[in-house]
Amino acid sequence: MKHIIGLDIGGANLKAAHSDGACRSQSFPLWKTPELLAETLTRLIGDWLPCSGVAVTMTGELADCFETKAEGVDWILTAVEQATGKTPIAVWQTVGEFVDAATAREFWQLTAAANWHALATFVGRTAPQGTSLLLDIGSTTTDIIPLQDGLPNPAGRTDSERLISAELVYSGVRRTPVCAVAYSVPIEREVAGNGYSQLAAEVFATTQDVYLLQEAIAADPDDFDTANSRPATIAGAHDRLARQLCCDRSELSLDEAKSIADFLANVQRQRICGAIDRVLTTLETPCQAVIVSGEGSFLANQILDNHARLKDVPRHSLARMFSAATSTAACAFALARLAAERPGTFTDQQLSDLLSP
Repeated sequence: MKHIIGLDIGGANLKAAHSDGACRSQSFPLWKTPELLAETLTRLIGDWLPCSGVAVTMTGELADCFETKAEGVDWILTAVEQATGKTPIAVWQTVGEFVDAATAREFWQLTAAANWHALATFVGRTAPQGTSLLLDIGSTTTDIIPLQDGLPNPAGRTDSERLISAELVYSGVRRTPVCAVAYSVPIEREVAGNGYSQLAAEVFATTQDVYLLQEAIAADPDDFDTANSRPATIAGAHDRLARQLCCDRSELSLDEAKSIADFLANVQRQRICGAIDRVLTTLETPCQAVIVSGEGSFLANQILDNHARLKDVPRHSLARMFSAATSTAACAFALARLAAERPGTFTDQQLSDLLSP
């Protein structure tokens, strides 16, 4: 097998995978420091170089440090070229093929936000016949992708089309502000009202705090990628969620915070479940299998366990088939494997350039 690196470059996270199965994920707020992308990629994959080629996909072109998606695609590919030197580069597009970097820049509409398509193309082999569904829940978004006979069969190709079709839900298990999950939450207080409190329209807390309080996401005192840049611990999540109600820990108990977290998690499940139901109505035949991936696989399984039409449908989990790290970096892993399997992914000229002094 060729030694290939897969790169999935998002607006908030970088994910890399080697065709031998090794996977890495790293937080990187692209919109803050786009000029550091090449340097950060070098640190992320430098010890894997040289290799036979680098397969690339992205969603970071949407970051608002770029005026247009075309500019973002060009910037990201330039950073990859700077980080990898002469290493051949192949870029996945939503037509289901790899192209060279020049073509990827020219036809940027097919390059932008194509990572979900690469993942669906790779995992479709686990359900090679009939109608199936890929449910990938990540830190920021949820993808609900129909497959037919193992191949992606979406109603939308671009992110805007996929938002309209409900195949993309902009809600994930870490970065989604809780005020984008619900407008208000239940709380008992001796003041006039209906037993609910509005949430401040401010990013005091995110879904990471919800799942820290539920202990669905492991606490990590060394993780400062939170709403207030303080540790990703249960105590920290308590503080952040209290702020969302304009309180502090002295005004909102830990038990109350956990109860609110349970409510918010349920609302998020309902929202994603509603999108799944919309997608199911577009399928010509009943869904015969569901493939689960992403760091939010725990949430996907909760949804499926309670879904009237899908709870008894055969389920395939990337985390079980490979590893939790692979499931988290699923798009990068899929790219690396697809590029390694497909002859001609990297042109003879690219390989010649790699070997030349």
